[in-house]
Amino acid sequence: MKKLLTVIIVVFLATIASAQTQNPYPFTPAQKRIEAFQKRMAMRKTSLLKNVKLRSIGPTIMSGRVVDIAVNPKDPTTFYVAYATGGLWKTTDNGISFEPLFDNETSITIGAIAVDWKYGKTIWVGTGENNSSRSSYAGTGLYKSIDGGKTWQSAGLQESQHIGRIVLDPNDSNTVWVAAIGHLYSPNKERGVFKTTDGGKTWKKVLYIDENTGAIDLAIDPQNPNVLYAAMWYRIRRAWNFTGAGSTSGIYKSNDGGNTWSLITTKVSNFPTGKGVGRIGLAVFPKNPEIIYAVLDNQFHRKKEKGKKEEKLTREKIRKMDKEEFLQIKSKDLVAFMKKNGFPKKYTVKKIMGMVKENKITPKDVANYLEDAEKKLYNTPIIGTQIYRSNNGGKTWVKMNKGYINDMYYTYGYYFGQVRVDPENYKEIYLLGVPAIMSENGGKSFKSIGGSDVHGDFHALWIDPNKEGHLIIGNDGGINITYNNGKTWFKANTPAVGQFYSVAVDMEKPYNVYGGMQDNGVWYGPHTYTPNYNWYSTGQYPFKRLLGGDGMDVQVDTTDNNLIYAGFQFGYYYRINKKTHRTVSVKPVNDIGKPNLRFNWETPIKLSSHDRNIFYIGSNILYRSLDKGNHLIPISGDLTKGGKSGNVPFHTLTSIDESPLKFGLI
Repeated sequence: MKKLLTVIIVVFLATIASAQTQNPYPFTPAQKRIEAFQKRMAMRKTSLLKNVKLRSIGPTIMSGRVVDIAVNPKDPTTFYVAYATGGLWKTTDNGISFEPLFDNETSITIGAIAVDWKYGKTIWVGTGENNSSRSSYAGTGLYKSIDGGKTWQSAGLQESQHIGRIVLDPNDSNTVWVAAIGHLYSPNKERGVFKTTDGGKTWKKVLYIDENTGAIDLAIDPQNPNVLYAAMWYRIRRAWNFTGAGSTSGIYKSNDGGNTWSLITTKVSNFPTGKGVGRIGLAVFPKNPEIIYAVLDNQFHRKKEKGKKEEKLTREKIRKMDKEEFLQIKSKDLVAFMKKNGFPKKYTVKKIMGMVKENKITPKDVANYLEDAEKKLYNTPIIGTQIYRSNNGGKTWVKMNKGYINDMYYTYGYYFGQVRVDPENYKEIYLLGVPAIMSENGGKSFKSIGGSDVHGDFHALWIDPNKEGHLIIGNDGGINITYNNGKTWFKANTPAVGQFYSVAVDMEKPYNVYGGMQDNGVWYGPHTYTPNYNWYSTGQYPFKRLLGGDGMDVQVDTTDNNLIYAGFQFGYYYRINKKTHRTVSVKPVNDIGKPNLRFNWETPIKLSSHDRNIFYIGSNILYRSLDKGNHLIPISGDLTKGGKSGNVPFHTLTSIDESPLKFGLI
């Protein structure tokens, strides 16, 4: 009996020890994902649908999110474009047409590409997007082609998941450096700077900080390839929180081909240090490689600006008030506060004052109303974009922008981080963010170069060294090309690689297809459409846009196919009348004093198949309307575990479905 008891205790303790040592942030290893892909490809060969041919039906006036561009310096009408989730494409006619090169590989999500233009047929692809957003998917390492993209071979670093940059030695095709960002949602060691001297057969980790700090950018001295600069970035994303800055972020320099490195961003060198240092982008001026630019996402909070008019009422001010202080607020000030923060019409100044006076709610309830984790993140006043320059190879740095560069990164600089310097003029630089901006004086002042017909959110840029004003730029909407430094642009968006969150159909004859797209809104068009340019003669493109922003789920009232329910991120949904173009919000709001609702990035909605007047929408609570969304009533309590502290809404509903056979079974 004693022996049995001893065995039980040992097993129990071993189980506890095993549970404690398990990774609290589990992930699927790259090898398992590769095996799953191979299994899927084998299943396709025996699938009942194996002979079903798919055809593109659009829309094609926009493309998907571009992450990198590689242009032939001798013939810039030939270039490669890498998409976040759309693979690799090549054009030989300046973007008039494109050929896909990477459709059959294990991962078509890309972070960086590099082409050995000396030979022209060697292409490197780093899979796993370099922008750490919710829709940035993991890759399976590096791939290499030596025949211009006809065939590909895995080239290692499979567990890096996200690649920031690939740099080729201009004198040795077998020597390559890679900036590996590492896992987005979990710590791992396969991150940092890696180097190969045998064309990718073997790799050596030459710069490593820790399991949460990866390499986001690399730059090489074109005159001396032994000199390299690496931008290291501390970032951790969880489902409930994102940290995009940390004290281990900084710039490192190597003088021996990457074998050893030294930190060159210190207080002594006049570069920001500490927990607020976020993503960094690098650019070396080729004619004088001692000149280096670094764009920084500075996450430190802004100091109070002198002379700036202070808001009379803020959430923080109201939080600190007692009942008597709150009741002394002037009506016009409370009206302004309520309008700014989106209070629904049912709440008037008189009603709120009365509720506070009667102790039904507190000033803190008013301050907290409609504030969620995402709003806290977006509304935090941080320093944001900064541009630094070194004139001595990184020994010292000078901040070039005098004031704040506003409306550039906002609070999500993790999504950007690219700087370019003109190859002929070191004072002419370009920064990519929500807008694309350029400076002609080294960063002291900037002007926008994105036209009204150019999509925002920029991630890639190539500057023609031989023709002034010729730029090729990549953004969330695809590729644009200019020959006059951004005064006018034309689109090169024939690849139909938009990122769809959802697809729906109506019952028209012929029926229409609807879809919500990442940063390209909600569109619909006939399923019979074949992409062509015939509509140029009529000006009537067959696909129509219903909404902008990040298009999410779509539901169609098929009784007349005229009412559409669609929206964008975090539950902002609308009922749209296609004929009148009238939009009505169908987002539920809680009452003051009750816990704020939590909405998923892709909030689920559902129209009942039993009665098209019945509309469902889910936050952490399921809401139902019996009158097309005009009145939304909660039909559940909190169906989740109650949320989790962080700057991203967590514990939310992600899908809703209803039995087509039994009404009320949800």
